[in-house]
Amino acid sequence: MTPGMETQVPLGQPLRSASGLSHGSASNLQLSSHGDENTTEFRVKATEKTGSKTISLWHDVTLVHVDPATDRPTPYLNFVCEIPKFSRKKFEIATDEVGNFIKQDEKKGVLREFKKGDIFFNYGCLPRTWEDPTFVHPDAEGCRGDNDPVDVCEIGTRIIGTGEIRPTKVLGILCMIDEGEADWKVVTIDAEDKWAPFLNDIDDVEKLLPGTLSAIREWFRTYKIPDGKPPNVFGLDEKFMGKHYALEIIKECNHAWKELITGEKERDLEKCDQEVRGLVRKLSKSNLVDLAINDDDDEAPTF
Repeated sequence: MTPGMETQVPLGQPLRSASGLSHGSASNLQLSSHGDENTTEFRVKATEKTGSKTISLWHDVTLVHVDPATDRPTPYLNFVCEIPKFSRKKFEIATDEVGNFIKQDEKKGVLREFKKGDIFFNYGCLPRTWEDPTFVHPDAEGCRGDNDPVDVCEIGTRIIGTGEIRPTKVLGILCMIDEGEADWKVVTIDAEDKWAPFLNDIDDVEKLLPGTLSAIREWFRTYKIPDGKPPNVFGLDEKFMGKHYALEIIKECNHAWKELITGEKERDLEKCDQEVRGLVRKLSKSNLVDLAINDDDDEAPTF
């Protein structure tokens, strides 16, 4: 494919709010840390530069990246980095805490790291997405969603810091099955990376950066083995699916997020078992009290 000949994805208007809580890029945000590092109290927090308003990196950042110079949507999606490449501390958005700050995951009071070693790509999520634990995708081997935002593997050369928001190009997706749950992994590249003009779909990655995709798959297959757990497995014959398939999954998960934060999902929980009800009701939606959801809004890319 000719460098720079990127397929433009038609976009709807990003979700806005009358309160100004909606942020299409990182241009008006700043990050700060609170609590001592290497403790369970440590948090990375986002606030507006113009004031002290706390910003949820899950709810208050738009899925579609907005050019701060023109205030218009771009062909890119926002990526929130949780774990920088070449590091191993397992940072994640605290979906069940007010404000959804980033914290280091812990189990029984012990902070978690990847025992396998440092991760070799930037790892994080797409804001305003949710893998619905009440939904079983037909390609997910009968497994329901994992109750988290959609995961992202950003393969560019830049080391992106914890909490940073970057515009990225969607290239493809891998369906991982993690302990009986569907856990989609979207492959992206930073829109400003030197490789970005050459990578427009998953086949370009295999052609120009051979070995990258298989290395990602093997990382996820084996990273829990040092914890005494079996290897992870994958749907779709372990294949990385292309850009348009990935965008359909993202669109579904953006729709699921809207159902979550408007309360529609909770009203429909009577059909679900008690475990799933508890998962959904535990999630924090606190930052969305001022958010105006329009019925005709279509934040995710459309085709």
